[in-house]
Amino acid sequence: MTRIDYPSTRTTSATDERCGVVFQDPYHWLEEDTQEVRDWQRAQATLASDHVRAWPHYDALKQSVGRYLGSRFGAPPREANGLWFRTEAPAGTTQACVLVADTLLGEGRIVFDPRWENPQSPPFVSWIAPSPDGKVLAVGVCADGSENNTIRLIDVDTATLRGDAPTELLMDSWLGGVQWLGDSSGFYFTGLTGPKHAFRQQVFLHRLGAAAAEPIQVPLPADSQEYRGVTVSRCGRWAVLHYRLGSPAPAALLDLSDPSGGWRPFVSKLEGTVAGLVVGDRYIAATDVGAARGRVVAIPLDSPTPNDPATWEVLVPESESVVRSLKLVGEHLYVNEFVDTYARVSIVTLDGAPVGQVPLPGKGAISELPFLIMHVFGVTASDQFLFGFSTLTSAWGVYLHKPGADHVETVKAPDVTIENAVIEDHWAISADGSRVPYHTVRLASVDVTKPQPTLIYAYGGFNAPWLPQFPGPMAAFVAAGGVYVHGHLRGGGELGLDWWRGGSLKNKHNGYLDLYAIAEDLIASDRTTPQLLGVTGGSNGGLLAGVAITQRPHLWRVAIPRVPLFDVIGAMRDAYGRYVIAFEFGDPDDADEVRRMASFSPYHLVKKGVTYPAVFIDAGDTDPRCPPWHARKFAARLQAAQGGDAPILVHIWENVGHGWATPKDIQIEENTEWLAFAMQCLGLTPPAP
Repeated sequence: MTRIDYPSTRTTSATDERCGVVFQDPYHWLEEDTQEVRDWQRAQATLASDHVRAWPHYDALKQSVGRYLGSRFGAPPREANGLWFRTEAPAGTTQACVLVADTLLGEGRIVFDPRWENPQSPPFVSWIAPSPDGKVLAVGVCADGSENNTIRLIDVDTATLRGDAPTELLMDSWLGGVQWLGDSSGFYFTGLTGPKHAFRQQVFLHRLGAAAAEPIQVPLPADSQEYRGVTVSRCGRWAVLHYRLGSPAPAALLDLSDPSGGWRPFVSKLEGTVAGLVVGDRYIAATDVGAARGRVVAIPLDSPTPNDPATWEVLVPESESVVRSLKLVGEHLYVNEFVDTYARVSIVTLDGAPVGQVPLPGKGAISELPFLIMHVFGVTASDQFLFGFSTLTSAWGVYLHKPGADHVETVKAPDVTIENAVIEDHWAISADGSRVPYHTVRLASVDVTKPQPTLIYAYGGFNAPWLPQFPGPMAAFVAAGGVYVHGHLRGGGELGLDWWRGGSLKNKHNGYLDLYAIAEDLIASDRTTPQLLGVTGGSNGGLLAGVAITQRPHLWRVAIPRVPLFDVIGAMRDAYGRYVIAFEFGDPDDADEVRRMASFSPYHLVKKGVTYPAVFIDAGDTDPRCPPWHARKFAARLQAAQGGDAPILVHIWENVGHGWATPKDIQIEENTEWLAFAMQCLGLTPPAP
């Protein structure tokens, strides 16, 4: 393979110091936002694009990616006072509009079109939240791909913009945007205060017609950077303060019928997950407190000892399934569970009596958002169970189950499937003997008697389950004859609390060992070889791919880190990065912990002269979670150190963030580029259009 002439990249004698531990940082200057850095970044992007687009099969692959790329999650429509609101991209457009209809998926009419704000570059609709009376629609609008968004208020009858929206910037869509009061007079939301890079979150209450939102003083430590927000009970009486991203709990209650009493501490002293909603005079929650695989409990709102699990009423005891979240449907609880990573939904009464299970349309995934606090702020109460569902071979559909029914109704069938595909379930044995589940997807026509081009996709972090859902653009890899591997590593939430703890903080290395165990299991069973094996992942999975490149470079032919965090030490200087590291990786104020984290910081593991696999780094320049300098610094260091001939490419996309607010046309280009690189390296070509 011909060596690539990379853009010139200077080095300096800069160092980075943390807790007295000093690290060489020769590419520190690539953290800056200067014209030199921007020119370097664009030159690298041009090099990467030119390299992959010269492949004669690029256009055919782009068509295949466009066919399989669907929505990230199967988000169902939202109902308010008999009206149904949904997002949908009209034919010929790249950004979704908001429609309202009288029926679940009726033709409807547009009430918000992002082209009204910018016809040339329409913003992204991050979230929608109709008022309970259906008269006002709140919409989150992101203009730069970053996920940071601002609120618009729309008069539903006239589809016109109201002038009384608050001006605060929201970090993302993870808390559902806004949480309306029961009488539709206003809403709670969580916004950023000060510079957005400082990541300081504040709860606000905004009344319709008011000139500004009112900051709400909530009983949390003043220096806490944890996610926090307020939900409102279905009856409208109770406001509940929830906090913590990966293990949320109801920290305090406010009686909205008599708010003069102020916030009353509730479940405020426990470290585990207590995630649910107010039902009558109880808080009903899925919890891992006292039950590593989860259970469902009820806590009286007037309990004198809400922090004592011994006083909770157990509605659904711990079992072999993993209890993840719950929804209130009529007078029943629908409990979302995992069984060997696959979704199951059990139905119980409000007293915990078993009723049955939802007959899901296959073996796959419910539309679970990755972090538990997201479920608390989702649509949690309805008279029917409306849900998204997909499998490893079929895209998201929307389905409906009514309490007492023996079947589910298909509201919207999946628009694409991988035809003639086979799913197989496997377990690898990790270094410490732990069994690690993974699934493979391939065409039935693939010759299983010899090694095949294979791509592992995994995450393993933050108590976020890596759902066995449709692989989206990676379905194009399967359609071309490749084997897609969906791995479940420790650090994720698929197998309960112990699975998360077994791969986080001091145990973070276990997730990397789990990845290597899957790779070695595939190789030992002659299903692939290191010359036919690739690894990819995004965000924490991008870090995972970077660790795999630097710890086990000879295990892979190609690696594609996406929206990655590579410089774990440098990230400690950033407010959001420090929050993430303390959450999942270790104590940034402990020298021994800093040294341990440096042992899996890819930027610091690069060694001159090592033969590294082919690498394509894919990132966004407005990413607020994993800033683009991570990709820049690692790419520069790896290009300079590469002892072999395999290319090291990096494309940082402008006006693209962490992926949650990327327009579909850009998603198609972005995914086609890195997939083209992987398929070139592994010897695959897409089928003819």
